[in-house]
Amino acid sequence: MGFVLTLLYLLTYYLTPTIMFGSLAEYRIELILAAIILIISVPTFGTSILGKTSQTVALAGLGFATFMSVLVGVGWATGGINSLLIYIPNAFAYVLVCLHCTSKKKVQGLTLMMLFVCLFVIGQGLAEMHRGLPSGVAAREVDMSDSYFIGQSNDQKEWFYRLRGQGQINDPNDFAQLIVCTVPLMFFFWKKKRSVRNFVFVLVPVGALLYGAFLTHSRGSVLAMVVMLIVALRKKIGTVPSVILAVLLFIGITASGYTGGRGISATAGEDRTEYWGDGLELLKAHPLFGIGFGNMPDYIGHTAHNSIVVCAAELGLCGLFFWSMFLFPTFRDSLVVAWPKNVPEKKAVVLSDTAFPLPPPGVAVPDEADIRRLARLVMLSLTGFLVTGWFLSRAYILTLFLLGGLTEVVFQMAVQRGMIVSPRLPFGRILRYSGMMTIGFILIMYILVRFANLTR
Repeated sequence: MGFVLTLLYLLTYYLTPTIMFGSLAEYRIELILAAIILIISVPTFGTSILGKTSQTVALAGLGFATFMSVLVGVGWATGGINSLLIYIPNAFAYVLVCLHCTSKKKVQGLTLMMLFVCLFVIGQGLAEMHRGLPSGVAAREVDMSDSYFIGQSNDQKEWFYRLRGQGQINDPNDFAQLIVCTVPLMFFFWKKKRSVRNFVFVLVPVGALLYGAFLTHSRGSVLAMVVMLIVALRKKIGTVPSVILAVLLFIGITASGYTGGRGISATAGEDRTEYWGDGLELLKAHPLFGIGFGNMPDYIGHTAHNSIVVCAAELGLCGLFFWSMFLFPTFRDSLVVAWPKNVPEKKAVVLSDTAFPLPPPGVAVPDEADIRRLARLVMLSLTGFLVTGWFLSRAYILTLFLLGGLTEVVFQMAVQRGMIVSPRLPFGRILRYSGMMTIGFILIMYILVRFANLTR
């Protein structure tokens, strides 16, 4: 029941309560649903990994930073509570995945949920295209607030449309980011020597997802897919061949009109580097707790278009530290399981010599090959999220926390299989590395902004 309600909760987040529940949405069904899930999840807290991961502490710290950013930055306690109520439903995804998506079939079910969301939005967009989208000069004046498309001008001042979702994914770039994160996970359904099955259940859905990404015309998704290809193929064919293939992919994608006539270059991104500089100036003026959760547009009229900068500017060094504290062990744990050098050869299965909880009775732990493959796919999804997040102000959205929970589920499976050579890092080391990561993020963004200013 907890798993089914978890999927329902995540669907409600992505598709909006109105689409999921119609007129009942006005009764805040999503909050009622969250409360029910919490109640039925109480018996599983004692055997879950939530109390053993540093990400749990990081989420609590992010919540604290969110509240303090508004309380200190704006001097508004009620606003701090309101910001916390926006943050918590996103962070709740980590808790739900760690509690209820703990088997191979449930991980596949979670992936199918993400696929369904993407295909639903793509289907709605295709239906609108079939009915006909506004064209000509009048298109710029048509109210499309409820549409699955948004119109804008490209570099040649031509009008074009970009596919988007509703609610939290109502920006084309946000929807493209979700697609990018879903594509690698689909390959967890791949079976060796099952060509027909792989074509129907993997390649066809992935093709539909890539077409949906094309309809978003997201430049960030292009770069994400290029980086993901390099990461995916580097160990198999070598770094140089994988880079060559990635460059060819990039050329092919851009030549196909994927970006809708908008360029991908340093010159095309000049406005974003200016935004990064504005964000760093805000951090300089409000270093500890920032200017307040979601308040960057109120200060400078726009957001940062970079997840690191928006987190630093809005939540200060405190918030960026806890964000780094969530990100660092998440990426590290996926790497530990993903690469063969961290998995001992022919090691006997060990299910009891660990401080981590054993799987519930009747729940089978996937074999080593499946766990290793899933870890690599999750790592690719995280890579896609971070690359797209470099150009988006999406530091604390549900998709990140969902992938973080999925990473820890896979790590736990590896522990239960006796695959892990390196245990979880001690909490003290995570604190030090997170502090170093926080400083590193600020230095990198500062250097990039300075370099962009010097080359103009």
